[in-house]
Amino acid sequence: MASVCWWYFFSKVIELLDTILFVLRKKDKQISFLHVFHHSSMIINWWLGVKYVAGGQSYFLAMCNSFIHILMYSYYALAAIGPHMQKYLWWKRYMTQMQLVQFLTVLCHTGYNIYVGCDFPSGFNYAVMAYAMFLTSLFTNFYIQSYLGRKENSKRSE
Repeated sequence: MASVCWWYFFSKVIELLDTILFVLRKKDKQISFLHVFHHSSMIINWWLGVKYVAGGQSYFLAMCNSFIHILMYSYYALAAIGPHMQKYLWWKRYMTQMQLVQFLTVLCHTGYNIYVGCDFPSGFNYAVMAYAMFLTSLFTNFYIQSYLGRKENSKRSE
């Protein structure tokens, strides 16, 4: 499991490089506080995770996030094929919903670990809990602005 966590950390390095390329190519529409914060903080969090606590709890977090990223990068790959793929990309908003479910799953799992006294350093459990709560709030805000805000804006313009 520790080896898998190291490979997962390496995937976070690649995602951070993706963010750096967005900045260098001045792709401002693709850069947000959420994007930059998430990718830059994940690299720090996962370096600490694989250095000090690679294994069970860390593996669960990586597994959940990897599943979401498989779906997310599949979406991006289809979108990159061209505009004729748009009719197959109706599920974008559901990606954010799945990310929110992922964070809630992590919160429940970590809360359970804290409650039962799991053999995982409690400081890391509390850090994971705080980080997941912060990401939940950031992604909820993104969802509201991106999907629920559109309905309100279109109603106002009518």
